[in-house]
Order: sequence, then structure tokens, then C-alpha cells
Amino acid sequence: MLQELWNNNRMVAMLIAILVVVVPFLIYYVLEAKKKHPKGLISAALSNMGERFGYYIMNAVLLLFLCSKFGISDDVAGWIYAVFYFLIYVLSLPGGMVADKLQNFKGTIMAGLIVMATGYVILSVPVFGGNPGAVPMWVLVLTCVSLVLIATGNGLFKGNLQAIVGQMYDNYEAEAAKKGPEELAIAKSRRDSGFQIFYVFINIGGVIAPFVAPLLRSAMLKLDGFIYNADLPRLCHGFLKGTLQGDDMQNLTTLAQSSLLDGGQVGDMATFCTSYLESFNTGVHYSFIASALAMIASFLIFVATRKVLPNPVKKVKEAQATTSEVATDAKEIKQRMFALFAVLGVAIFFWFSFHQNGQSLSVFARDFCDTNAIAPEIWQCINPFFVIVLTPIIMIVFGSLSKKGKEISTPKKIALGMFVAACAYLFLIAISVANGYPSGEEFKGLAEATKDAMKAGPWVLIVTYFFLTVAELFISPLGLSFVSKIAPQHLQGICQGLWLCATAVGNLFIALGVTMLNSFPQQWECWAVFAAFCLISMGVMLGMLKWLERVTK
Repeated sequence: MLQELWNNNRMVAMLIAILVVVVPFLIYYVLEAKKKHPKGLISAALSNMGERFGYYIMNAVLLLFLCSKFGISDDVAGWIYAVFYFLIYVLSLPGGMVADKLQNFKGTIMAGLIVMATGYVILSVPVFGGNPGAVPMWVLVLTCVSLVLIATGNGLFKGNLQAIVGQMYDNYEAEAAKKGPEELAIAKSRRDSGFQIFYVFINIGGVIAPFVAPLLRSAMLKLDGFIYNADLPRLCHGFLKGTLQGDDMQNLTTLAQSSLLDGGQVGDMATFCTSYLESFNTGVHYSFIASALAMIASFLIFVATRKVLPNPVKKVKEAQATTSEVATDAKEIKQRMFALFAVLGVAIFFWFSFHQNGQSLSVFARDFCDTNAIAPEIWQCINPFFVIVLTPIIMIVFGSLSKKGKEISTPKKIALGMFVAACAYLFLIAISVANGYPSGEEFKGLAEATKDAMKAGPWVLIVTYFFLTVAELFISPLGLSFVSKIAPQHLQGICQGLWLCATAVGNLFIALGVTMLNSFPQQWECWAVFAAFCLISMGVMLGMLKWLERVTK
């Protein structure tokens, strides 16, 4: 009992420490936005922050939740997660098309929030349909339906809000142009930092969200007389299905006994497994209520501030345009779209590598790292924490270079980001080789004492997420800025949707990370695949650099 209280207190202490660090940065970003950026940026960012908070509550636990509730393998859960993540982004394209067609971006955004809230409400209901060790198929289907609703609502929301921010800077630059070339140059230089601020608010929600489900889950387990253990759901499902092999039966007996809060004796093992699984997963279900409430909060913020937000508008054609001018305009649009698709191709491989945080890196945290005191899902907060803390440093560095006339172009920043992402996986290769990690499946079958001796400290996750976050800051917010710069005025929503579609394609294959982690003979081989993709993408980006810089001028 004392250990459980200590572990919960450590999670709460970690959350408080993060908030103490984050709040001053939040104040800094608000002041920076009000002083140097167009009116409405903070309103849009707060609306996005509420939605992302609700989303990251669910996202942080999704893969591990699917395994713990339904007893499915990491691979199957990984593919459900990957398809969901694919839909989250690919549906932004039709969402952008709807808004472009109706010219009602704000109405489309509000509809998206309502649809998402509906999906989270369904997901929050703790339906088991009987024995949690054999949850019926219709419950899994219902879970997938709720995920589709969340993805559909996100498609209506995400890209269109980004298009509004892009229009905000178009208007800001147009006003600056009336004051002269110098003012216009200053306004244009602020677009990248504006999208970085917008992106930071996404991560303020993301840094808190991973704590919600683990804390509620631990509270539910404590209420039912249990202590949290990450390995028990797999072992309980295996016992109820009669599939435990090797040392797993002894591992179950040992962990079951140590999970009783009162220190008593485990009676009937089937009863214990059933009760533990239901308690374990009910707390996670209740966390999705917070996600639904976050959607409502985001909706209310957007409704209250929508008057200060611009409407993306279609390009007005010149009435007296000559045939030569029309041809020149068409050629420019064609060049811009070619450049956009070139960068989208590189982005696919970045997101395939980066979004392992909910896939192979979650499984790595659960199985290969010592996360007894801090649940494996919580370590996902390290990424948004670094986004918040590191963004000002990157903004200052980029701003200083710009003032000295040595500004780094957006395409070059993206190439550098791919190199930094590769460093994260080169680091994991070194850790895996040094510790002699086998495949995930082989590791799971080892005795508990052997596994405990081999596990790495949480610092490995912190270093990995540091590299991935720096890469993210070079690519994701600047990618949004790049799209807003290069997109034809009448295709803003669709082009933002295309950026998210590239993310979707990368996400569709992220489940391969779990498959490789569990099946490759040596773990380092899995990380080598991601490192290779990042380095090759960096080379391709550098090869296109001069052309991309010319097109985006």
C-alpha cells in the first residue's frame, strides 16, 4: 500500500513540477503573440489546445488500452491504432474540401468538435459484455466506431483551423505591405514563429493529458484493492485463454500476489484475473469523459472568439488579366504544387518515424524500461514538455540568424530536422546493442528477475524524446508554415489537408514499428530501419533544396 501511494505521489509530483516549468513559458508565448503577431492567434491556439488535450488523453493510452481490454496482440492493436491515426489525418482533406466548397470554415470546425465529443462519450462507457477475458466482438466494433467518429470530427476541425491561421498571416502581411517593403519583410519573418506559437499550445494540452488516464486507472485499482502492474493484463488474458507458456505462469502468480493492496493471498486465479482486468480498464474508460469535456471547452472558446478570426477567402481574379498573365499565374501555381508534393513525400517518412511514440516506443517503455513508479504512458508527456521548453530557444536562434542576414530557409530546416530524428534512433541502436536486447516476443518470455535486470532507466526515453522533439520543431510547425506560404490562395484548406494526408500515409505504416520490435531477432535492427529512412529523406531534401528555396521566395 505504501508503495502504491508513493508511486501515485511521484506521478502527481512529476505533473506539478512540469506545470511549474510550463506556466512561465505559457505566459511568455501569450505576451509574444500579443506584441508581435496578428490578433486572433491566441484565440485559435486556445481552441486547438482544448481539442488536443482531449485527443492526447486518449492517444497516450490507446494502443496499450486495446491490448489490456481485449487481450489482442501488440501487432493487432498497433494496426488498429495505425488505421485510426491514418483516418485522423487523411479525413482532413475532405474536411478541407467541405469548408472550401461551403466557404464556411468556422461552421465546419464547430461541427467537427461536436462529432469528436460524441465519439469520446461512447468511448467513455465501460462496456465489457461479460468476462473481460473474453470481451465480445461487438464491444471491439463499438470501440472502433467511436474512433472513426473521433477521426471524422478531427478531419473537419484540424486542417480548417490551420487554414484560418494561414489566412490570418496573409491578412497581416497585406496590411504590412501598405506600410512599405520593410514592414512587409518583418511581417513575413513572423509567420514561422507564429506557427511555432500555435504549435506550442497544442503541446500544452499534450503535456498534461498523459497523466489523466494513468492516475484514474491507479485510483480505480486502489478502490478495488489492487496495485498497478503493466505486465498483468497480458498475463491475465493469457491465463483466461489458457495460452500461458514458459515462465509466464510463475510470473503471473508472483505479480498477482504482489498486486494485492492488503497483502492478502490470491484465491481463485480466474476470479482474480477477471476482477483485475475490469478494474484496470474501467479507470481508462472514465478518463475519456475528460476528453469529451475538453471538446466542449474547445467548442465554447471557439464560439466566444470566432469574430476575431478571419475567413479564408477564394482568390479574386483580375478582370482585365491578359492571356500571358493567366499563363504565368497557372505556371506559378503548378510550380508551387510540385514543390508542395515534393516536401509532402519527405514528410511521410518523418511521421512514420516520429509517431512511434504511440507504437514501438510505447511498447519499449512498457517492456524494456523500468516504469514501475511512473506508468509507461506518462513518459509521452516528455515530448510536448520539450516542445514548450525548447521552442523559445529555437525561435531566438532563428530570429538572431535572420537579423544577421543568415536566415535558414524552411526547406533547409526540414532537412536538418530529418537528421536530428535519425540521431534519436542511432541513440536507441547504441542502447539496444549495449544491453543486448532481443526481440520483444523473446524478451516477454523471460523470467521477471531476468527482465528486471535488463531494463533500461527512464532516462533513455527522455534522451530519445529530446532528439525527436528537436526534429519535430524543425519539421512540423515549419511544415505548416511552408504550406501556408506556398498554397494558392483559393486552395488553402485543401493544401493544409494535403499536408495532413502526407502525415496520414506515414501513420498508416507506423504499426510496422511494433511488428519489427517484436519480431526482428535483435532489437537494434528495428531502430536501424527508422534511422535509415530519416537519413535518406534528409539526403533527398538537400538534393531539392535550391529548387524549393527558389519556388518559395
